[in-house]
Amino acid sequence: MSDSHAIASDLKRSDLARLTGCNLETIRYYENVGLMPDPPRTASGHRRYGAPHVERLNFVMRARDLGFTMEEIRGLLSLVDRGSHTCAEVERMGRHHLDVVRAKIRDLQMIEAVLAGTIARCTGTDTPDCPLLDVLSEGQAVPERVARTSE
Repeated sequence: MSDSHAIASDLKRSDLARLTGCNLETIRYYENVGLMPDPPRTASGHRRYGAPHVERLNFVMRARDLGFTMEEIRGLLSLVDRGSHTCAEVERMGRHHLDVVRAKIRDLQMIEAVLAGTIARCTGTDTPDCPLLDVLSEGQAVPERVARTSE
């Protein structure tokens, strides 16, 4: 057993937070929503986390960094917990998420184009007329898809 494994077998929540770089409140939240299993407790009722908690929390954090939703992470963890997942199942979930990410990128590119075009029409002078305020006030030049998906 390595030193890091020995250390990771009797961690307080604050130790888990420090080790993973995850906020204490976020760990508590992940426990409350079922992404993290309840840790065992000492006789005095203190939570004790081990290496499996570190691994799972790192998994959740990496998935969040990649933009997976809580529900998608729950689905991935369900496959892992079941222990009989196939690469094809995981790939389907990953491809779906990639499609969502690509759609968001397209939406952001449309938003960028609208903003860039509108700001380019701004004069930058000390007049109250402003194309950006006009677009925001009147909803001009906002493609329907951007307006709908941004909500």
